[in-house]
Amino acid sequence: MHYKEVKAILSPQNGMNLYRGCTHGCIYCDSRSKCYRMNHDFEDVEIKLKADELLEHTLKRKRTKSMISTGSMTDPYIPLEEELKLTRRCINQIERFDFGLVIQTKSNLILRDIDILEKINKKTKCVVATTLTTYDEELCKVIEPNVSTTKERFEMLMAMKERGIPTIVWLSPFLPFINDTEENLRGLMDYCIKAGVYGIINFGIGLTLREGNREYFYEQLDRKFPGLKEKYIETYGNAYEVVSSNNDYLMQIFKELCEEHGIQYDREELFRYMREYKNKTLGTQMSLFDFFE
Repeated sequence: MHYKEVKAILSPQNGMNLYRGCTHGCIYCDSRSKCYRMNHDFEDVEIKLKADELLEHTLKRKRTKSMISTGSMTDPYIPLEEELKLTRRCINQIERFDFGLVIQTKSNLILRDIDILEKINKKTKCVVATTLTTYDEELCKVIEPNVSTTKERFEMLMAMKERGIPTIVWLSPFLPFINDTEENLRGLMDYCIKAGVYGIINFGIGLTLREGNREYFYEQLDRKFPGLKEKYIETYGNAYEVVSSNNDYLMQIFKELCEEHGIQYDREELFRYMREYKNKTLGTQMSLFDFFE
């Protein structure tokens, strides 16, 4: 890891990335893409120096309350967080100044901070989001080697449900020839239904590949699924959108299950919900921001 001094902690859209880089090791990670201009090794995590103090000064000066989002680029609960507690200090500032929070993670380390999340949600709104990729625990350890397993993330969702904290699941990616199956989809949907998630964001049955993450993905396929890289190249070439041949069939199942169990799956509505700041004593107020910096 290394530290970097920064002048600003929030993007113009109120997005916050405390760390740059990651050690989760997910084989499909889009954040490795060169378009994000990360000028250091991905596993050499960059930490924003005095981020909590900078956030405190920033929130003090804001005239309008809003939702603050974190986790879209780098997980705020990478293993370093257990020791550094930078995310905890920052969400404590968000609670202190009565801002709302959308926080996305694949780690059940977030349960350490459930006390602060609950305080935020009682005053304004706290939305916890997580990614679910595969129902198969052993496969999870192969394609997402250093994160909480799918079952552990499901248990985290259940803990949020018990505290009345709304949750959203990013149901992705579905890797063709690996986890793009009906069995996997139904297993993940069963977790979402039991956890009472508010909504599910699903961009289709497939994944995206671009310069940087494509090379890493193919390298990992060679290591963990010998022969599969060649099948990808033959089927998809250098396409950005890699769509499973099972897309139409599985998406129909997905929509039917969401409608049957009252789960919101309209992406525009879900992004609107996450942008909407709510003061539970004064009413509702909209804040305009995009989750992707």
